[in-house]
Amino acid sequence: MAATQQERIIFGLKVKQFRQERGWNFEELGLRTGISISYLNEIEKGKKYPQIDYRKRLAEVLDIPYDFLISPELTKEFAPLGELINSKFLNDLPLDLFGIGMQPLVEIISSAPAKVNAFISALLEIARVYALREEHFYFAALRAYQELRDNYFEEIEQAASDFVREYHLPNNGGVSFEMLRSLLEKKHGYTILPNGLDAYEPLNWLRSVFNPNSKHLLLNGQLNDRQKTYQLAKELGFNELKLKERPWASNFLRVNSFDEVLNNYKAAYFAVAILVNRESFVQDIGRFFGQEKWDASVLSSLMAKYQASPEVLFQRFNVLTKDFGLDKVFFQRVVHELERNVFDMDKELHLNRHHQPHATGLGEYYCRRWLSISLLRDLQSQQAKNPDQQFVGIQRAVFIASGEEYLCIAIAKSGHPTPRRNVSVCLGVLLDDHTKERIRFWDDPAIPRRMVNVTCERCALDDCPERSAAPKVVLRREERNRMEEMLRQLTS
Repeated sequence: MAATQQERIIFGLKVKQFRQERGWNFEELGLRTGISISYLNEIEKGKKYPQIDYRKRLAEVLDIPYDFLISPELTKEFAPLGELINSKFLNDLPLDLFGIGMQPLVEIISSAPAKVNAFISALLEIARVYALREEHFYFAALRAYQELRDNYFEEIEQAASDFVREYHLPNNGGVSFEMLRSLLEKKHGYTILPNGLDAYEPLNWLRSVFNPNSKHLLLNGQLNDRQKTYQLAKELGFNELKLKERPWASNFLRVNSFDEVLNNYKAAYFAVAILVNRESFVQDIGRFFGQEKWDASVLSSLMAKYQASPEVLFQRFNVLTKDFGLDKVFFQRVVHELERNVFDMDKELHLNRHHQPHATGLGEYYCRRWLSISLLRDLQSQQAKNPDQQFVGIQRAVFIASGEEYLCIAIAKSGHPTPRRNVSVCLGVLLDDHTKERIRFWDDPAIPRRMVNVTCERCALDDCPERSAAPKVVLRREERNRMEEMLRQLTS
């Protein structure tokens, strides 16, 4: 049986370690073992796994037990690296998407094992302290991949365009639930059950579940037409893109691999691309940006035209980089848990750079001056009168720490069907000279301009009526600065 990649890499690390401990170069080890220098080099890099007679000769010459040489056990110096190599997490990471191979990565790490393994140990310890699970790394890797590609995937765009043309779907809005239902049933043998999840009360927060054995798609009966249509479009994405490894539920209960996360994103991208035609949307956004005055009704009319939810509409703003040259942007989704009155950023994407605002992951209070949060609070105050109401808003947000200004557009709505939860989605564009040329209404006097920060704990703004927590990070920093100044005076 051929050795696995992990076995080859670990074997090579041991040979390298004990060769170097004895002060031998490749030539000397080759003379002692009768193995060519080129072959030894490939063994140490994890590219080759020698036959048993070579393995025994190496163990004898290096004076180490044969059983240890071929075991997965590593010495203390390389133990953290071995833990990483053998982890399911590293095996599932999409290194190839970033042009990284496992063998070169390990070769770099093994060149300075003491320092690098200390760094790896620190990362693993940080992950344990902050209860970071594998899925956190998977979703972070997905975001990095999206950012690397400017969140625009020509191959999926083309597949969606071909699909729309082949099955004569409307390309200027109006793709309906019944159109997609017919395609799933006739082409892929699905049975669509519009109220299929209603009998399963613990699953009332899910939007859909697919049974791969019966090919039944069970939908949550509380979904509106737009949400149901999107679920069908996403199922078409899994099938048309031939994505085999996938989650069976609309929401991740548990992440089994990175491929699941990536394929789920690809299917969602396909769904958006067939519901909101790129060419048509680019024309619509061009007209919208060309207006001299901000008009919130345009976004509402676009959602109606494409039968799209705010999430779908904002995801389609991925055309900004390719078609408008707007690459300094961020997207975020903030969730408002009404029972606990807690705000949480559960999705974010930053293009070109790491923009403000962003998630801290430290349980701090996000700035209540953000457009996303102020809209959610407005929504909550009016929701009793109209549960289906949506709030659309715009803001020029100036970040206190950096002085950078962003034009932010957001929509807040009920998190239906998830009870007692509202969500807002937001697009932020850095207000540089190019943005001001592209978006004509950026300086409309009707657009409020506010000083904002990331979290209350990190904000030194005095007399903020929206403050929800003391600026403890700022106070700690000021106290440390005072202590350092005193020490400087004492030691000068």
